[in-house]
Amino acid sequence: MVVTRRKAAALVLVAMATLGAGSAPATAGAPGATAAVSGPGVVPGPGPGIAVAPEADVSHHGHVLLWGSGLGVWMRSENRGPSNLADVTVRVRTSVPLVGRQEIPENCMQTGRQTVLCRTGELRADGAEEVRRRQFAFELQLTGKPDEVVVRIDTLWNGGATDRNPRNNDHEVLAPATGDEYVF
Repeated sequence: MVVTRRKAAALVLVAMATLGAGSAPATAGAPGATAAVSGPGVVPGPGPGIAVAPEADVSHHGHVLLWGSGLGVWMRSENRGPSNLADVTVRVRTSVPLVGRQEIPENCMQTGRQTVLCRTGELRADGAEEVRRRQFAFELQLTGKPDEVVVRIDTLWNGGATDRNPRNNDHEVLAPATGDEYVF
């Protein structure tokens, strides 16, 4: 199997993300080099010295509701495997800017005027419910009193795993200001 510079660079990035910065082989940038990667979460690939990213099926489901300037977000993130994940970052973006700094759970952080990131921690594929799933609930304060807001929920980071079913973790929800729950 021939590994091009682009493929080798991609493999090094996967290795660095999986094993931590500084763990990539010193020859990874050399022309014609292959990336030899080993460690937790890295599965032997199709040929010697080639690694394949682990595979997992992350999903996010829940509901949002809009009333006045408040936007409620309830979601459950889970991993249906086959690989365990050390951490997942869920991104929640709103079409209407947020008012100042928000009061959100400690495992979440506001990263801009319209974005909140939440860290799930470990999501095991075969673990007990409390390790396989993480739940979040918070209220965001929006600028003004919009008639509607579009909420986008997606996986920003999943530890470098391949997810062949992104339809269950990438959502876009239109929430009119009715106070009703809109499910994703």
